[in-house]
Amino acid sequence: MERGDLLQENAKIFIPQGKALNDNAHRDVRTLIVGNPANTNCLITATHAKDLPKENFAAMTRLDHDRALWQVAEKTGTSVTEIAKAVVWGNHSPTMFPDLRWTTVKGKPALDLVGQDWYTKDFIPRVQKRGAEIIGARGLSSAASAGNAAIAHMRSWFQGHNHDWVSFGAWSNNNPYQVPEGIYYSFPVTVSNKKWDIVSGLEINEEQRKRMTHTANELIEERKAIADLLKV
Repeated sequence: MERGDLLQENAKIFIPQGKALNDNAHRDVRTLIVGNPANTNCLITATHAKDLPKENFAAMTRLDHDRALWQVAEKTGTSVTEIAKAVVWGNHSPTMFPDLRWTTVKGKPALDLVGQDWYTKDFIPRVQKRGAEIIGARGLSSAASAGNAAIAHMRSWFQGHNHDWVSFGAWSNNNPYQVPEGIYYSFPVTVSNKKWDIVSGLEINEEQRKRMTHTANELIEERKAIADLLKV
């Protein structure tokens, strides 16, 4: 299906789920949206859970984060546990921006180990299109790895994640990176006491800004396409 059609169909699921959460869930509930397009479905759900904090909803980009770690580990012959400070910016779609600018492998800069050419030509597009690659290979989506990522996301949310950065499709209001407000956008975060905080103080260069803006613009267009579904 085209993304716009998929949004309209999935709204039939996510609007009533948002209303059900609003009417029945504990006020401190944490909700992770996995169904695609996840970021905008998260916006739909959170909008219709009008009495719950927007910060208590998230779109899952942990799967993309895990795929980024795996690629670097495979390239460098290391373990994913030896890799830190990976980032996935933006939408859970082929416009997402998996970013290794601050990533380290055993404490060494990842980009020095993998090379700029591999990073640009292989790493970024493969993370962006990994979901389609898996569907092409097995005829089905990556249900097991998505399930594992959902568990990992919620474990980080509830048990904390301060030892490293992790990617959350988080509410964009008051973010430090000039990302438009009013969308769910993937940022690097740390987590404590069931609350995420966007990693601040990162200097964004021109190429990063271009990629971050590209994926933000897609989310803005998705929001425009379902504007009628955001009326509560």
